[in-house]
Amino acid sequence: MSENIRDVLELRRTAKETKKYVVVMRIMGLLVIILTVIVAVAYAISYFYDKFGSFTVRIDKYDMVRQGLALSETPDYEIANSRLDADVVNDMTNISGEDLPPNIDMINGAHNGESYIAYTFYLINSGDDTLTYTGEMTIENVTKGVDEAIRIAVYKNGERTVYGKTKSDGGGKESDCDSVFTSSTIVMTTRHEKFEPKAKDKFTIVIWLEGNDPDCTNEIIGGTLKLGMDFRIVEST
Repeated sequence: MSENIRDVLELRRTAKETKKYVVVMRIMGLLVIILTVIVAVAYAISYFYDKFGSFTVRIDKYDMVRQGLALSETPDYEIANSRLDADVVNDMTNISGEDLPPNIDMINGAHNGESYIAYTFYLINSGDDTLTYTGEMTIENVTKGVDEAIRIAVYKNGERTVYGKTKSDGGGKESDCDSVFTSSTIVMTTRHEKFEPKAKDKFTIVIWLEGNDPDCTNEIIGGTLKLGMDFRIVEST
């Protein structure tokens, strides 16, 4: 093989290797970008999960803008909210529901205790139409089966209802509960017909781990629970 031909082949091989190297580096760069985005998204999800607490209340923005349905932490409000977020209680330990303060539904906004979440808010009809609305509280995330021993008290205009899961042995509701969860993901529902203009419904949500529940064991230590409550208009006149 002549020297010139050998040189041409070497140049071609070198050019091909260089091109291959460039392609590989571009792929590696793209993978690094993708991994960075994935990590950033995961961090953002974790950040907002913590930031927005373990209980969130929402109304449909269309219902707020067009019909005047609004959320507020106080009965007298200046800003209409479509979303409210309760504060987090980290490292919650179990207590008895009998130990909750008797005036727990008399304080507006977030008023957590050391081992319970308490949040009071108002649903307000600031529009001109009489409405019918529904509300639904859902379990949005749960780990380590902590919902087996959780209790959720819902005060609606001062009337208290305590919800919990059905007994793990299938024996119905727990003795300290007034009602069982509607399903594995739905805690409860509510409805108000003829909700007139300027009317307000007051809600207080209290969440705790019931120490007297047989399912309140060491296995649920470190478990987490996130709840959401969504309101929507189903009729207006």
